Amino acid sequence: MTDDEIRQWAGLAHLGGVLGFLPALVIWLVHKDRSAFVAQEAREALNFQLTLLVGYIALALLGNVLWVATLLSFALWVVAIVFSVMGFQAVNRGQAYRYPFALKLVR
Repeated sequence: MTDDEIRQWAGLAHLGGVLGFLPALVIWLVHKDRSAFVAQEAREALNFQLTLLVGYIALALLGNVLWVATLLSFALWVVAIVFSVMGFQAVNRGQAYRYPFALKLVR
């Protein structure tokens, strides 16, 4: 893979977080043996998206009890977009990106 392709796939793994965890999962599964950088960034994005999924599920369960859970779900969605775009920008500069919080579910 060329350097541009590596940055493209790594960036798409982060930016795909806007759609959920599936883009990062597919990119990680397809490219993990082709490029260490793409594998690392896709795994990081996947872990972040799975962490957000856990948060969404917890807020959905609390939503039946607390009305504020809806506001927190919206805030979590905004956080997902902001950090996904920041990750995309970082890898396009050729830098590795680490999310400020993420469970290490995929190693």
